[in-house]
Amino acid sequence: MDRTVRALQGGPRSTNWIAREVLALQGPEGAVARAVFTLLGADPRFQVDPSGVWRLDPAIPPPGPSLRRLTFAVVDVETTGGGYGKGHRITEIAVVPVEAGVVGEPYSSLVHPGRSIPWRIQSLTGITDAMVAHAPPFDDVAEAVWSALDGRVFTAHNVQFDWGFVEGHLQDARGEVPVGPRLCTVKMGRALVPGLASYALDALTRHFRIEIQGRHRALGDALATARLLVHLLDAAEREGASDFAALDRLVRERGNRRSGGPRPRSGLRRRSPPGS
Repeated sequence: MDRTVRALQGGPRSTNWIAREVLALQGPEGAVARAVFTLLGADPRFQVDPSGVWRLDPAIPPPGPSLRRLTFAVVDVETTGGGYGKGHRITEIAVVPVEAGVVGEPYSSLVHPGRSIPWRIQSLTGITDAMVAHAPPFDDVAEAVWSALDGRVFTAHNVQFDWGFVEGHLQDARGEVPVGPRLCTVKMGRALVPGLASYALDALTRHFRIEIQGRHRALGDALATARLLVHLLDAAEREGASDFAALDRLVRERGNRRSGGPRPRSGLRRRSPPGS
């Protein structure tokens, strides 16, 4: 469909022209016309008049950069638990860039949370008070984190949790947060990999045979999520999602279809604080 969109951006085209020049269909004129209507007729981006001339729906914005041209910042944070608004803070952060299907060089750091880490969290993550005793406070790593995020699609496994902490810390440290889209690999997994009993990070990485080295540590989980994202972007492209807006529509539509309709914001589930 992307080739047809690009062709119609230059102006309206006839059914026969689309069949021959864009879709490379061969055969009797009536048969190829029916094929064009079958392929394009159900897509809301395309309009056709009684004479068989196709054009793009002017109400639908033109496609943005392809998913392959976007750069994603895959984030994982380990925390003292709870939520940022309840006084909990980051103990470790990792940001892994993904561009054109390639996982790039990560950034990671322990972070002094300015408070003690509950014992149950220490047991789960392995991050102890002693480990963060001489780690930098978030204010000291804020510039590095900003640089790793700026201009990229903020991505995480249960993005609301990680974004909530990063947003809170950056707002306090810099008085601003990066502006841009956010992407959740839990929701992507539900939309693109139907039938799994769970969409936790362990379940999805197991499905794609991705090994997690350092579970419940920020770098290990972020690297695994980055590799998962590559698989999910491939699946999204196979489903016809050519740009971020198309991906967002696909994830929302399939999520609503499986849940019986849009979920209220208050009903969104959050992951358990320390892990993903």
